[in-house]
Amino acid sequence: MAMIKFLPRRALFAGLVVMGLSASAAAATSTGLGQAWPNAQDVSASTHWHVYTFANNGVQYFQVNDFYGNLRVAFASVNGQFLVLPMGRDAQRLSTPQQTASTSSTAVPLTSYAETIYQGSDVQVLATPMSDGTTTFTAAPATSSATVAPCNDPVECSSHSP
Repeated sequence: MAMIKFLPRRALFAGLVVMGLSASAAAATSTGLGQAWPNAQDVSASTHWHVYTFANNGVQYFQVNDFYGNLRVAFASVNGQFLVLPMGRDAQRLSTPQQTASTSSTAVPLTSYAETIYQGSDVQVLATPMSDGTTTFTAAPATSSATVAPCNDPVECSSHSP
C-alpha cells in the first residue's frame, strides 16, 4: 500500500525530469543568436568578420559580427527564401532577393573592396564597404558549389585582424 502512495510522485518527478532535459536541449540549439560572441563555430570566410549559423525547425539563421564582436546583421533562410531579422547596427543595409537594402543616396559602393564573408552550399553573404564609411551586406542563394572551410581553431578565429 505504501508503494502505491509513492508511485504517482515518482511518475510526476520522472515527467518533470524528461521535460527539463528536452527544454534544455531546445535552448542549446538557439543559444547565442544576437550575442557578441555566441556559443557557435565561426564559419566566416574572412578575417575581418565573424559569421555564425544556427538552425531550428528547418530554418537556418545567420549572424554577422564585425571584428570586435558587434552584431551587424542577422537573417533567416529556408528553401531559398530570406528574412532580415531586426537586429544589428546594419540591419537596414542588408539586401536579400526578397528585400532591398536602404542606402544613402550619396554613398557609392566600393566594389573593388567587396568580399565574400560566407559561402555555404545554399547561402552566400557579401560585404561591400561604402564611400560614406558604412557597409552593405548581401545575402543570396549560393552561386557556386564550392564552400569555404569554417574557422576551426578558436585562437585563430578570435584573432582575426582587420
